[in-house]
Amino acid sequence: MTNSTLQLGAEPIAARKPAAEVRLEGVGKRYGKVTAVKPLDLVIEAGSLVTLLGPSGCGKTTLLRMIAGLEQPTDGRLLIGGRDVTHLPPGERDVSMVFQSYALFPHMTIAQNVAFGLISGGMAKDAALAKADLALDQVGLPGLGGRLPSELSGGQQQRVAVARALVLEPSVLLFDEPLSNLDARLRRRMREEIRDLQQRLGVTVVYVTHDQSEALAVADKIVVMRNSEIAQIGSPRELYQQPANTFVASFMGECNNVKADLADVAGGRGRLTLGSSQVLTAVPDGLEQGQVDVAIRPEAVRVLPKDSGCLQGVVSHATYMGSCIEYEIETDIGGLFVVCGDIAGMRAKGDPVGLDFVASGIAVVRP
Repeated sequence: MTNSTLQLGAEPIAARKPAAEVRLEGVGKRYGKVTAVKPLDLVIEAGSLVTLLGPSGCGKTTLLRMIAGLEQPTDGRLLIGGRDVTHLPPGERDVSMVFQSYALFPHMTIAQNVAFGLISGGMAKDAALAKADLALDQVGLPGLGGRLPSELSGGQQQRVAVARALVLEPSVLLFDEPLSNLDARLRRRMREEIRDLQQRLGVTVVYVTHDQSEALAVADKIVVMRNSEIAQIGSPRELYQQPANTFVASFMGECNNVKADLADVAGGRGRLTLGSSQVLTAVPDGLEQGQVDVAIRPEAVRVLPKDSGCLQGVVSHATYMGSCIEYEIETDIGGLFVVCGDIAGMRAKGDPVGLDFVASGIAVVRP
């Protein structure tokens, strides 16, 4: 086994303590006249991994810090495992946090870094170091306890930070953009390992990120935040395929925002006209027929020969991406960004094309 692989057969070090539900009831945060988080309600189920996703300044990190006890709410109350912890300090909440910077002590060995919280809490040094070794085994770093942080790669240091949090056996584990300092390839591998570790331990995880691909990859549920409040909550599939509004649609990945005509609205569904094509699609509650906003995913557009399909267009830009071609195509309903897997049939700038649509990638949204 290499250090880049977690020990799937290892005995979970945090299995002795059940995961806890996190419940926020009207929780908000103000700094004078500035509102960082508008009062909101949120339930994070025990044993689930929930991602707080949104742009910088939307309130997601402030919300995480309130759960951790590093910030005090100015409104509402916060419960962990059914216990009101609103005014308790971080050390009495049974949570551990993995920070963006990792914050490892450079003069301490890896084992000493991991054991630091246990020793500070009164555990005997030998016992704490033994637990630290188990925690390092759990995150795929066996035998590295004697090294210094400077002797490890960025990905290994990230695992050390996770081990330091896990060794405290928390009911809730908090991550504050833990992969932002890693390169793209390592981020992809580490997010898979974090997800695998969470599922094996069954611990409740609240995970902050601004990277939608990271959120889609790890989360049971995603909380999309905007302007200090919740924009939408749902599973990764729900948010990608059925965004509530244009902001969520655009933030959850590449998206074409166009206008289209909606008719025959009944039972939460309606008939959408795109070019000469009519697509049956879900309709948000209370939305009536007429011109509506539509989100079309790039992979939901099929590129066909000229005079085929339901809509005609002209390629304005074509980019070879290795596994696919990215097109920008001008049409009567506006410019469309399209991802096409037909590498051999790559069109050039100025080529006329026909287009058709896959209904599963189209959603009627609110502005």
